Amino acid sequence: MLYIIATPIGNLSDITLRALDTIKQVQVLLAEDTRITKKLLDHYGIHVRLESLHDFNESAKVETLIRELLGGTDIGLVCDAGTPLICDPGFRLVSAANKKGIVVRPVPGPCALITALTVSGLPIDRFVFEGFLPKKVAERREFLKSLRHESRTMVFYEAPQRLRRSVQDCIDVFGGNRNAAVLRELTKLHEQHLTGSLEQIECVLGDAAQVVKGECVLVIAGDVSSADEESLEKAAHLLADLQGRISHRDAVEVVAKHTGLGRNRLYALGLDARLKK
Repeated sequence: MLYIIATPIGNLSDITLRALDTIKQVQVLLAEDTRITKKLLDHYGIHVRLESLHDFNESAKVETLIRELLGGTDIGLVCDAGTPLICDPGFRLVSAANKKGIVVRPVPGPCALITALTVSGLPIDRFVFEGFLPKKVAERREFLKSLRHESRTMVFYEAPQRLRRSVQDCIDVFGGNRNAAVLRELTKLHEQHLTGSLEQIECVLGDAAQVVKGECVLVIAGDVSSADEESLEKAAHLLADLQGRISHRDAVEVVAKHTGLGRNRLYALGLDARLKK
């Protein structure tokens, strides 16, 4: 059996009891960087055969690992932090295992993008994850331009040394008033949340660029102007009709079903209408 095991994204206490039990029972544990995973194993006093699996050796090792699995070996897969395969190696192995009829079991746990979304303060009823932004400036700007009219909340991973420049590119493409959040060092001692407009976040990064460390998650609000104007107008009328008859929460639920619009957007729409009265 192949186990896909999520590990802490920072705080070692965030590992699940099931993850620890699974790591103890497998015969082989595959890790992106064995040095990082060994620190986790040493912390919990776990001894298991540890092998590397990363972008540069996965293709060459898949066939051997499949043979071991077919031969009855239980194998676990972890990454340096969080849930494997999310911008990390493992896709080729899982795909090959599925094709061979090998049982693949998830052992869920921490994931940086989900953790960041929950504290970003931005709508998360609909979102899109775009992984790491391109390293080269021209490629990054073109990529961002392709998302200019994306209505869902957007989530990106970014390295600290490129964070400020990436935020500046986002300002140029999306506008400085677009709401966003930068979450870094999540679950660690120096965890930091920066929220507000892109321009406000860029100002803070400009003042403290030299101390930005750790992998960052960049969350950016979607383009509300790209929403169907007719749907928004219909939603506003429905909310107005229901106001006073039922609670605002129930009204939002009813209108969401009729229009397909997200609940968070409808809450904001209803709040705007009440403030204008």
